Amino acid sequence: MNQEGLGAGFWFYQKANECSRKNRSEEMEKTRFRDFLIPTIIIGIVAGCAPGVKVERVADLPASEIRWVEKTIRKMTLEEKIGQLVVARYSGQFFNSESEPFKNLENLLKNYHLGGLILFGGEPLETAYFTNHFQKLARIPLLIASDLERGAGNQVTGATLFPPLMALGAADSEELAYEMGMITAIEGRALGIHMTYAPVVDVNINPDNPIINTRSVGEDPELVARITQAYIKGCQSYGMIATAKHFPGHGDTDLDSHSLLPTINADEERLWKVELYPFKAAIDSGVRAIMTAHLYVPALETEPGLPATLSPAILTDLLRTRMGFKGLIVTDALDMGGITGYFGQEEAAIRALKAGADLLLLPPDPVKVIDYLKEAVKRGDLPLSRVDQSLRRVLQAKARLGLHRNRYVSLERLPRILGKPEFKEMARKSFASAITLVKNENNLVPLAPDRKLVILSLSSDPGDYYAGRRFATELNRRVPMSRTFYADGDTGREKLEEGMAAALKAELVVVALFSSLRAGKGNVDLEPFHVELIKNIKAAGVPVVAVSFGSPYFLRNFPEIDGYLCVYRNTPETQELAAQALAGEINISGKLPVSLPGLYPRGHGLVVEKTGEVK
Repeated sequence: MNQEGLGAGFWFYQKANECSRKNRSEEMEKTRFRDFLIPTIIIGIVAGCAPGVKVERVADLPASEIRWVEKTIRKMTLEEKIGQLVVARYSGQFFNSESEPFKNLENLLKNYHLGGLILFGGEPLETAYFTNHFQKLARIPLLIASDLERGAGNQVTGATLFPPLMALGAADSEELAYEMGMITAIEGRALGIHMTYAPVVDVNINPDNPIINTRSVGEDPELVARITQAYIKGCQSYGMIATAKHFPGHGDTDLDSHSLLPTINADEERLWKVELYPFKAAIDSGVRAIMTAHLYVPALETEPGLPATLSPAILTDLLRTRMGFKGLIVTDALDMGGITGYFGQEEAAIRALKAGADLLLLPPDPVKVIDYLKEAVKRGDLPLSRVDQSLRRVLQAKARLGLHRNRYVSLERLPRILGKPEFKEMARKSFASAITLVKNENNLVPLAPDRKLVILSLSSDPGDYYAGRRFATELNRRVPMSRTFYADGDTGREKLEEGMAAALKAELVVVALFSSLRAGKGNVDLEPFHVELIKNIKAAGVPVVAVSFGSPYFLRNFPEIDGYLCVYRNTPETQELAAQALAGEINISGKLPVSLPGLYPRGHGLVVEKTGEVK
């Protein structure tokens, strides 16, 4: 598919949206009635043959798929039904077929009938091979999912890697969001992945959020809704289930639910205006799945300390009834501290199902959970009708994907699909369009090539000493009179003092800032010694331009510096693009999708036209 083909995809998406706002023609009304009538008749026949079973109408599912779902359910044992609601992890890295992890996973699939797997990293051919192998073991097709927030390259080597959603917010481009969703789906389906746990529709209104941050589009609910709706359309139009997360909204926390249980203290009016707004937009766009959050929201849940994942008031009364969501509700991982620190795995599993969840992701011990839930049904503690309700949604999702017809993928086709040049170019365009120049005192950017320059690569993560090596190399090619100094979270004061001494001899200091956003870390802020170093250099009268390869909020630590550039993510590509932007080789046009409290409002960004060509 060439670039024109990519653009055409978004053009059709725009036209489809325009058509949806116009009155339907008489012929379209007849077609819609026919599509409604036939499945409804089939459902009526099936329900009539199974007294006591309540079957919801599924208007977009053909009659043949409905028949497969109901026939499959009738043949299932209780253990198989419960197993279909549990999802475990696997890796696309090579491992021996006699290894213990491999045998354990085979046992789960053959004897406990898991409904799905979640891919955590891998190589392309190994991922496709193991996916096919595990599908062969399962009597009912597996629903394979993965966290592809930044494209299939987020998990699989060689696939296309996109920027985080905040970069798309900075570019304010629905077209780029649509293309990102589309390419993610094309590559993911080629690997055997059917469902992505994306997009993040959380509204990041807390600058100290340690886990959402740049994963969010930004702080404006309307912008978040627009960008994520386009992503959902692109993704689902090409055969992959999109998952809006983390319901009812993880954007206003300063705790990480991987470790603790955060509390959202907003009232219900604020929740509807901010947190819930993008979720309702996603539902209106036809999103197929929503992931729950391990959060306590007092305005929505009266039981003290009860996470949304386990709350009937939030999952059933709010999400299902009031917001009208009909798709899959999946829990966030049940091995996260926001659950395990407060509930046993068996209690968490049964309460999540009773609350309205359909898929239980990553319980610490799937065998214990399945055995417990099976006995709970026999005791009458968990109604079988509740199990069947979720089971039916899971099987309907599999039927909609066509997995009952073909569950396998072709290894031979992978080299022709993954990482196509036009896909990589679209990702690069997304990275470049996001670059935001927040501050540029004395027009230091573009940099003068003849200035005596010191480059400080400062990573706040231990063991990440050479984080900015690619950036330094690229900038040194453009400004030959430069010297580079590296430091990470383990670097001591003596070494930092060497950097200070070098900076004092420079005409300009460019600082590359790194602090990774990852589960369990607890914060995404900068190492205090690094902040002190930057402030001391500026206080000594040396101009400082900082480049954030992560959170845009870093500027709060040293607002007095002369220049500040945001690229929102650390990749080899963003390091190269940042050097090009500083050298005036590419246009800079991004706008802040969040405000920097007390400094700059959302939407601020300086436009700089390129002054030369890429070297």
